[in-house]
Amino acid sequence: MTSYNELAAQPRKFLAMTGYTIAEFQALLPHFQAQFEQFIKTQTVARKPRTKRKHSAYKNSPLPTIADQLLFILIYLKQGSTQELHGTLFGMHQPDANRWIHLLHPCLNQALAALGELPVRDAAAFVPEDEELAIYFHDGTERPIPRPTDQARQKEYYSGKKKQHTVKNIVIINTQSQIRFLTPTCAGKKHDKKAADEAGYSFSEDSVLFQDTGFQGFNVAGVIIIQPRKKPRGQELTPADKETNRLIAQIRIRVEHAIGGVKRYRIVKDKIRCWKEGFRDKVMETCCGLHNFRLHFRPWHYEAVGF
Repeated sequence: MTSYNELAAQPRKFLAMTGYTIAEFQALLPHFQAQFEQFIKTQTVARKPRTKRKHSAYKNSPLPTIADQLLFILIYLKQGSTQELHGTLFGMHQPDANRWIHLLHPCLNQALAALGELPVRDAAAFVPEDEELAIYFHDGTERPIPRPTDQARQKEYYSGKKKQHTVKNIVIINTQSQIRFLTPTCAGKKHDKKAADEAGYSFSEDSVLFQDTGFQGFNVAGVIIIQPRKKPRGQELTPADKETNRLIAQIRIRVEHAIGGVKRYRIVKDKIRCWKEGFRDKVMETCCGLHNFRLHFRPWHYEAVGF
């Protein structure tokens, strides 16, 4: 049976299983514990109102400590395994694994929210960077889902780009690759530009926004848009245009790196099997927060963007 003490003795395996180093795990642990204790004061593990009896881990509990509980949910997000397999890893049956997953995931999400690591979800609440020259990058990212049984939903969620059924989000990052804004999860068929238009986000005047050709025609008042030049139909790009596109790609690659950082967690990379209402959206938010928190310990360094 997997436990924190056993896995912490093997730092390389710990990182591979959770996506976090032991130091990062320990930094997150007190905040996770505060949220769990706040929850367990008023509700039981079965999510029933608590009476007079206080919570205590029973003798043969598969998750006896708060470190084991954080380990449990991080491994679930990192590995994206079935609940049956995940439960077996921690010596419990699938229904118990399901109960713990849907108890601990909100605690982790709230801990990241308290730390200020979650991306903004409401465009009206999005606060631009406090810099003289604010630079942003946005891009769409798709995640596979099981093929819907309803024919109308099959058409809605089928992505011609990915050749499978997907859900989509648009992410906005800053120059440090922190994910600042995450749009609501929508059907994979929706075009990037349309999803961005519907999200309705805006930036401070004279900000710079890098985007790819999937956002062709997207504009924000007062914002400088930089995107590669599309090849004219039946023609070729000039050598100067090709060189400009290469330079833009070298700068814009950081948004791809940020999305890759989030998708280290296979729960948002592989086909997500959980059908719980709102889980697909919330788990993407949580993984963005985990990515942002990790950057405090392992920052990514890029050359300054100059104009």
